[in-house]
Amino acid sequence: MSRRMARELVLHMLFTNDFVNEDAQKVLDSSLAHNFDLFSDESELYQVAPSEAQDGYIHDAFKGIMEHMPELNGYIEQYSVGWSVSRMSRLTRCILRLCMYEMLYMDIPVGASVNEGVELAKKYDSDEAASFINGVLGSFVAKEISK
Repeated sequence: MSRRMARELVLHMLFTNDFVNEDAQKVLDSSLAHNFDLFSDESELYQVAPSEAQDGYIHDAFKGIMEHMPELNGYIEQYSVGWSVSRMSRLTRCILRLCMYEMLYMDIPVGASVNEGVELAKKYDSDEAASFINGVLGSFVAKEISK
């Protein structure tokens, strides 16, 4: 499993949690244990279980995002001028949380994280969402990461 696919799994878990609002460990356990059995015929993403390295990324990213949710939402509000987190699509805010967390707390190159966020938006949301995400992350990087 590639890092791109691991990132996509984290996005799926974040999106799911936006509906159920469960404990982070419970979502991780149920997603990693059951989804590969349930969805392996429907999605390439669930055909191969994560390697040890990608499993570590998935756990670290998901738990970290859940722990830093208020901070990440604050950044989203700050850099998405005229938009509140509650007005955005669930996918858009989950992608923004994921990318911002990667840039702030993980050893992921900024350009890679922004590009992956835009690609996730194109795959799961819309071209407009991809442009919006690119703009928000560009502003975020300029003010918070490039200090």
